[in-house]
Amino acid sequence: MEELSVRIKIADREYPMKVSLEDEAKVRQAGKLINDKLKHYREQFGIDEKQDLLAMVAFDCLMEKMQSATADNNIDESVVNKVNYLNHILSDIT
Repeated sequence: MEELSVRIKIADREYPMKVSLEDEAKVRQAGKLINDKLKHYREQFGIDEKQDLLAMVAFDCLMEKMQSATADNNIDESVVNKVNYLNHILSDIT
């Protein structure tokens, strides 16, 4: 797996990192999304303190991840229920 050295700028600071070629686009997109969220919170709340903005973005990202995990669990549960239902129908046929 080939690694690439990139520099991602977040909140006016550059962070050097090594990423795989396959992940480069995702890493750059993640940096852009973080900066977009920082800008959104800065404009929405009028906050200029970068530490506060970064804390708000971190909190927001974690909430999104937790909501996504809950949705995934609900989907998994739904799939299991449907498979069980289909198994029940098939067992009644045989």
